[in-house]
Parts: sequence; structure tokens; C-alpha cells
Amino acid sequence: MSKLLLKMEGISKSFPGVKALSNVKFELNEGEVHALLGENGAGKSTLMKILTGIYQKDAGTIEYQGKSIEVPDTKAAQRLGISIIHQELNLAPHLTVAQNIFIGREPKGLFNLFLDEKELNERAQKLFERLNINLDPRELVGNLTVAKQQMVEISKALSFDSKVLIMDEPTAALTDTEIDALFVIIRKLRRDGVGIVYISHRMEELKKITDRVSIMRDGTYVGTINTKDATIDQIISMMVGRKIDNNQRPIIKQQNREKVLEVKNLNRGKAIKDVSFELYKGEIVGFAGLMGAGRTEVARAIFGADPLDSGEILVKGQKVNIKSPTDAVQNGIGYLSEDRKQFGVLVGMDVKTNIAISTMKDYLKPLGWMDTSKIDKQAKDMIEKLKIKTPSGNQLVKNLSGGNQQKVVIGKWLTRDSDILIFDEPTRGIDIGAKDEIYRLLNELAEEGKSIIMISSELPEILRMSHRVIVMCEGRITGELKNNEKTTQEAIMTLATKRIG
Repeated sequence: MSKLLLKMEGISKSFPGVKALSNVKFELNEGEVHALLGENGAGKSTLMKILTGIYQKDAGTIEYQGKSIEVPDTKAAQRLGISIIHQELNLAPHLTVAQNIFIGREPKGLFNLFLDEKELNERAQKLFERLNINLDPRELVGNLTVAKQQMVEISKALSFDSKVLIMDEPTAALTDTEIDALFVIIRKLRRDGVGIVYISHRMEELKKITDRVSIMRDGTYVGTINTKDATIDQIISMMVGRKIDNNQRPIIKQQNREKVLEVKNLNRGKAIKDVSFELYKGEIVGFAGLMGAGRTEVARAIFGADPLDSGEILVKGQKVNIKSPTDAVQNGIGYLSEDRKQFGVLVGMDVKTNIAISTMKDYLKPLGWMDTSKIDKQAKDMIEKLKIKTPSGNQLVKNLSGGNQQKVVIGKWLTRDSDILIFDEPTRGIDIGAKDEIYRLLNELAEEGKSIIMISSELPEILRMSHRVIVMCEGRITGELKNNEKTTQEAIMTLATKRIG
């Protein structure tokens, strides 16, 4: 029987106009990987921010290693041995690996004035040996892959002698090989008695790495089950309060054969090699392939974000010269980046401004004043249309869940009335319930006559949503499949690993 390490009981937290947590409980044992699941907005992040001192609870108790504790700030949490690795890694790319790990706690040398670089690197190396990680303490973090940067974050957390490690979407940006390497480290930490809170939306990972699963919904505690005794359908049902069919296929109708986009022989260095395809009105075309296949590069080239070496782009039969995103937007093309926080939304601004930003000139009055009532009405209509969960259009985007942030980006392009929409990883980092809503929304847009290119690394998503599937490998299109019963994940993967030339 594992020893109880952490117990949170009766935790409640309110923000202006929102009851974020209501009487929530959570327990963690030593040497346990305990998944914390729930839709975006369920309260997972709020609960963990209370545990790590970012927020203060309104009610409830926290027991840690058998003692009642208060966590007034993040430094107090670190002193207690409670650390969190956020989904957006928080590292300084211009500093070395060792400097990032011990930033603010660097060993000093002569007269306690100068940095003892040798001691710093030795301390970092001891951490890597403990974790069996192959990292150079002197390497600049900016030169590392995302997976290696995550190893740095784990090392940094454990440099505080952490007994509780919270991992928020740790595999969101990793390849399968990198995920396997991460799981090796997690199992090592589990053997060392570290308790790990594992937050993820990837259901298939739960059976591989977790011992128990706790589910939250709408700021409340739903229940805890042993992973080995649970089915994925059971977990999903507890999360969303309804059954979701993950085996759906798109309804294949007689497609309107009006060609809205034609791409001919696009080339850009080694990233894009002679890519050609067509997109029709009311159609969803899925782009599949392994990481580095060139799917995002093609999308960025069509949108004018990256220059082309050669090739042609035709919109509704007319050749267009797209040299910048402004040119793409003027030709009715909208692009939803895979990194919505960097390229999709202005997180520090409110919902209504984000929705109006792509058509801001339409709200100008004769003397240059903004028609704020028109902006308010447009935002209100879009919030209702897309079912964006927000108290009002005045809410800051950074306070919304990932799924609702994604809807704000969609709202921005719908306000622009873009006919061609490119969705790059539209459901990355959002929960299964929010995914279902995004799927519904994409289907509705296609029904309305919008044409959609959907790039996704999740093959079930590709099969569920696409009328046609275009597969890429190493910058080339290696095949095209009509989405029917004969189209399988195996068929897509065969093409995704097929090298040409």
C-alpha cells in the first residue's frame, strides 16, 4: 500500500462572476502517476495553481506529507517540494542548460561575486545522471528540441528536491519516440517515490503510464478510478457527461464540384517538393503525415507567411500572387495556426477585439472613431454562433479555456467571411468535449459552403472529418485517399512513410 503524499479536500475558488472550483478533492500517493482529467474549463488548472501557490483557495484544506500546509506563493511551493511543468515551457533560450536549471540559485566563486561555472555544470550533470538523461549542461537551450527542453524543465523541477511533480500536457508537442523516452523518465521518478500529477487530453496514454485517474467537470470532482479497471469510453463519459462517438465518418455527399483552390507544383527548398492539389466548395480535405512531412510548410506558403521558390496558386480559377498574409486574406483565405497563442489570438486583449481584429477597418466611422456598438454586436453574434463560453465579449482571451480560444480564432476568420479556411492542428491541447464542438463547427462551415484544409497528426480525427485525405512524407504528396470504409489508419501510415525519389 502506497503512502499518502498529498490530500486536497473541499477546495473552492471563485473569480468575479465565475465559480471555478466547488468542494473539490484530490489525493496523490508516493510513487504514483495520477492523471487529472476534465474538459477545458473543468477546473484542473485552477486546482493545480492553488497547489503551486499561483492562486489562493477560498475554502478547503491541503495536507502534505501528513501535515496541514498553506501555499502562499510559488516559492513556498518549491521549498515544500511541489513543482509544475507548464505546457508552454518557461526557459531562457539564450542561457545554457545548467544556467536555466539553477537560475537565481547559481553557485558563486571568488568573493561570492562571480559565477562558479564549473560547479554549476557539475550540479546539472549530477541531476542528469540521476535521471539517466543525455544532456550537455553547457549547451544553449535555444539549440535544443522541444523534447530536450522538456527534459531541462524536469531537471529544473527536481533540482528543488521535488516530491510532487505536476506535468501539464507533457506530450503535446512530442513525437512517438520522444514520448517513449519521456515515459522512461516518468517510470524512473515513480520508482524513486515521486508523486506525479499527469494532465493530458490524450486518452491512449493513460493505460501506458498512469495508475489512477481523477475526473473533474464544471469545477466539481466527479470521481477517481484505477486505470487498469477503466475503459476509455467510461473515462470520456465521466469527463463530458455524455457519450461521444469516436468512430464517426463524414457524411459523403455529392460534392459541389466548384473548384475554389488549385495549387500547382509548389516548391520551397527541401520543405515543399512539387506539391499539387485541388480543393472544392463545401469540402474538408485532411492533410496527414508524420512530423516534418511538410504539411504546415504548405499551409504557410499558401497563406503567404513563407516565400515560395516556384509554383502557382489559383483561387476560383484565377491565378493569384500571394506574397504576404495580407494578400491571402484579400483573396478569401484564413489560416488558423497550430500555435494559436503566438499567431492566432491576442491573449492580452478581450474577446470582442480578437473577433473584430481582421475586419477592423469596417468599424471605422467617418472621423476615424471606432463604432464600438457595431463591434459589440458582431462579437455577441459570433459568441452565440460558435457557443464560446465567456461571461461577455469584454473577457480577456487569456482567461478562456483552450477550446474557447480556438473558437475565438475561428470567429475572427468568419467575421472576415473567408471562403477558404486552413486549420492547422485545430484540436491540439483541447479536451475531448471541446474537440466534439470544433468538429461540429467544421462540419457546419462545410455545409454552409466554406472549403477547409485540416492538418492533423491524429489519424482518428483525419478519418472522422475528411472527405478526402492527402498524405505527405518529406515534403512530397505520397498519396490521396477518398475517405470510405476501405481507408484505414494503416493505409494512411503506409503513405506517410513512403519516400519518393
